[in-house]
Amino acid sequence: MKKKFQPMASNRILYVCQEVAPYVPDTEGALLCRRLSQAMQERGNEIRTFMPRYGCINERRHQLHEVIRLSGMNLIIDDNDHQLIIKVASIPSARVQIYFIDNDDYFARKAILRDADENYFEDNDERAIFFARGVLETVKKLRWTPTVVHCHGWFSSIVPIYLKKVFADDPIFKEVKIVVSLYGDGFDKPLDAGMKEKIANEGVKDKKLSILDTPSYENLCRYVMEYADGIILASDAVTPEIIELVRNSGKPLLEYQSPDAEDFFDNYNRFYDSIQ
Repeated sequence: MKKKFQPMASNRILYVCQEVAPYVPDTEGALLCRRLSQAMQERGNEIRTFMPRYGCINERRHQLHEVIRLSGMNLIIDDNDHQLIIKVASIPSARVQIYFIDNDDYFARKAILRDADENYFEDNDERAIFFARGVLETVKKLRWTPTVVHCHGWFSSIVPIYLKKVFADDPIFKEVKIVVSLYGDGFDKPLDAGMKEKIANEGVKDKKLSILDTPSYENLCRYVMEYADGIILASDAVTPEIIELVRNSGKPLLEYQSPDAEDFFDNYNRFYDSIQ
């Protein structure tokens, strides 16, 4: 029997996502991450997609199960131990597998980033730090070497810092290129004032950390751009101030385009290739 032709993977893409549909409500970012994962896989790329296991996710309905061989590590965030639990599920219609970063201290609450009064959780900075560390430590355990790490949403913004400052010499990540997608997901009140120190305590020695003296949304965007190899305007709701920062950064940029555009995913694929 003649073997079916399988296209060679042009990239190995690690998607680090704040949200992915159908596990959370259909936000712009959640839908894009779900569609991108499938589209890039169909174009011959090898992918791994990660998101937090928020407490509002129905594990039974979505058939999440723990991956024992990947779980069990303890991560120290701000001098406190937090157990890393890895779960996995599949999107049957897309034949895409999603990895979930879980921890009872950070993700048991039945919400995503805000409480019942629509206020951001005071420990969102620590939750983002734990998520970033959890993703990268799990990829190391998988012994899978990405060529591109694509971060979606501000909650994934610690990942580029770690890749450049903590995991830079690790063979798994040494040659990786970082893409950051920006959305209209800003917040008005700065994150915890101790965020800079918490990141520094993770082994990040960086003068540019002073950008986070005030960990506002705009400053977080400024900081993450410092370590991006490419930036994508993934939403038409990105503020003019952030767009100006992006254009002044001098980094390769993929401008906003409608997700309904015929060549939408091909443009993403070409952008990944262009920064190699």
